[in-house]
Amino acid sequence: MLSINDPIVKWLGEWSAQLSFGAVCLRLGLAVLFSAVIGWERASKRHSAGLRTFILVAFASSIAMLLDLFLLQSTTMKFPVLSAASVLGIAMLSGNSVLYSSRNQIKGLTTSAGLWTCGIIGLTAGAGFYSVTIITSFLLLGILYYLPILEIYLKNRSNHFEIHLELTSKEHLQDFVSTVRRLGIVIEDVETNSAYVGSGLSVYSVTVTVTSEELKKYKTHSEIIEALKTLPYIYHIEEMR
Repeated sequence: MLSINDPIVKWLGEWSAQLSFGAVCLRLGLAVLFSAVIGWERASKRHSAGLRTFILVAFASSIAMLLDLFLLQSTTMKFPVLSAASVLGIAMLSGNSVLYSSRNQIKGLTTSAGLWTCGIIGLTAGAGFYSVTIITSFLLLGILYYLPILEIYLKNRSNHFEIHLELTSKEHLQDFVSTVRRLGIVIEDVETNSAYVGSGLSVYSVTVTVTSEELKKYKTHSEIIEALKTLPYIYHIEEMR
């Protein structure tokens, strides 16, 4: 039985700490409810893992934990085997949602971490830690929804950023390097993007650092990119995020 130190258990009554039909339904319901909210947030931003994926991960984790609790109480089993296996399974599943784009960017890391965390929340729901389930669900939702705003602000304040650069010809790379140096921007690294071989374009991932005090003070990354777009030999340019 779960310790009634959980304030929600105290409020609901001791039945919620037992493996009764009502408690099982409540735990599964909480897992589905909060994972649906988190999954909706991911789906609304068109990420690879969305509503159904998050719900299924939390739902499966809760069932695994409930089965472990039942087996621990009714058999000689001493360790929560199924819930431990579910953590490994979720880790493998979430790892598969991490992708490398044609622009040499890693995509899906946040969704992968969120999926794994949602699986852990499913375990807490299945274990009957109601307060922990609710608090961590809201914290996870807040991290996924609000922190990107802060992240974008900090990136825009940074003097370092990465550019996806498409030139009409590789002969213009030196012209580009010379131009940005005159502007007060240092090129830290240039990497050829092999995904665009045969396209007729010369495509690069360029890491730059703004050293000009005037640019640091008055220009955002977007304004610098817009200025570089006016160069006649640039087919396309954008900041990589």
